[in-house]
Amino acid sequence: MTFTDLHHRAAPLLLPNAWDVASALALADAGFPAVGTTSFGVAASGGSPDGGRASKQATQVLAQKLRGAPFYLSADIEDGYGDDPEEVAAYAAGLGVDGINIEDSTDERLIDPARHAAKVAAIKRTSPSLFVNARVDTYWLGQEATVEESLARANAYVAAGADGIFIPGATDPSELRDLVNGIHAPVNTLVHPELTLAELGVLGVRRVSTGSLPYRSAMDAAVRAATDVRDGGTPPNATPYRVMQERLVRHHRAQQRD
Repeated sequence: MTFTDLHHRAAPLLLPNAWDVASALALADAGFPAVGTTSFGVAASGGSPDGGRASKQATQVLAQKLRGAPFYLSADIEDGYGDDPEEVAAYAAGLGVDGINIEDSTDERLIDPARHAAKVAAIKRTSPSLFVNARVDTYWLGQEATVEESLARANAYVAAGADGIFIPGATDPSELRDLVNGIHAPVNTLVHPELTLAELGVLGVRRVSTGSLPYRSAMDAAVRAATDVRDGGTPPNATPYRVMQERLVRHHRAQQRD
């Protein structure tokens, strides 16, 4: 089964998002066949806010460190970290991943859909087998957040070669159904605050991403672990040190063999 095939099964693909090698390996060990990266988690773990193309180098390094791992990897590359389609395509090709997520906004503003379509087309020309998930940021940014505008952008990207469409921030079930029915490619959403994975599948959603949720949850868990002990509680249960260490050792040895 290929990464593309995972988007055409009976149930939606749940794509958890990692921010470093350890989190990616842990998610894979939990049984997920594919893992994505989160630009927020990657940027934040390096001390930078999300956006502004801050995660470019760190994403490249993370993809390199995960190369050859026994799961599919999709990289969140913000807006492609550039305006020139050919430079964006070269960057995407150099990652060595199975898929990418590329958004149609820069610095929190929507860009001309023709410009984004040009990036998608250049990526597909350079890397025909790479799964390109084109992100429509209308709902995420609250800019031109209508079904009509979102469909126009999405279908322009599909025409340019996009393999999937990601519409974060769209949560209304009726709008999600209209979006799914109007896009001739697998539609991706974020985890829904009220709808289960199965319920999103009934609406026609083919992929659901966790986004930065695991990273933010991990930060909360770290704070709770420290404050519980500080306040007289007992240390929380956690994966044993030796288990996590062995997971990293195995991955390190596999990379050295490759």
